[in-house]
Amino acid sequence: MDADQRELQNPFGMDADCQNCPALAECRERIVHGYGDVGGEFLVVGETPSAAAEENGVPFTGDAGGRRLQRLLGELGFSRSPPDADLPELQNVFLTYLTRCRHPERPATDEEVRSCEPFLNAEIRMINPQIILPVGQRALEALAVDYTTRAPESFDIETEHATTIRGRGFELIPMKRLPEQSDADTDSLRDHLTENVFTRDYRQTKGRRER
Repeated sequence: MDADQRELQNPFGMDADCQNCPALAECRERIVHGYGDVGGEFLVVGETPSAAAEENGVPFTGDAGGRRLQRLLGELGFSRSPPDADLPELQNVFLTYLTRCRHPERPATDEEVRSCEPFLNAEIRMINPQIILPVGQRALEALAVDYTTRAPESFDIETEHATTIRGRGFELIPMKRLPEQSDADTDSLRDHLTENVFTRDYRQTKGRRER
C-alpha cells in the first residue's frame, strides 16, 4: 500500500465502500478514513466519527470538538488553517479513528472495532509515528492492547490525560474525549506536549513529505 501525499484525505486509498459491517454500511453517510501528513510523527486516534466529521468526510472537523482539536493543532504548529476549516492543512500529524463508520444511535460494537483494525494497523505501520494520542477511554484501551505492557482495564482516561505512557515502539499521550474537555484540560495537554515532548531531539525530525 503506497501513500499519495498529494492528498491529505485518505492518502492510502483505503476502501471507501467497505461492507464488512452490514449494520453500519446500511446507515452510514460515508466512511471517514484517515486524514493528514503520512510522514507525521504524531497520530491522533479517536473512537468513531462524529456526525459533523461524517458529513464533512474529515476526522475531527465540523463541530465544537473538532474545532477544539484543530485549534490545539494550530497552537502546536501542526495546522496552517483556522479551527473551523473543513479541509485543514496539516503537517506532521495524521488523524484517524478506531472505526470509520458512524451509527447514529449507538457506539460501535467490539466486533465492529475489530473489523476496522486492519485499516488502523495499516496506517500505523505506514506512518510509523513517534507519538500516538488516543482520544477517550475506548481508544486508549484499544491501543494499550498492542502498544503497552499494561492491562487495558488498568488505564483511566481521567488520570492519564496529558501524561506520557511508554509503549512498545511508540509513546501514548492520552486525552479526554473532546466534548468532555474543559479549556484547562486542553491547555494541560498543550503544555505537556510543548514542555515534555517537543523539547526532545526527535521533534519533527520526519517532517512532511513533498506533495
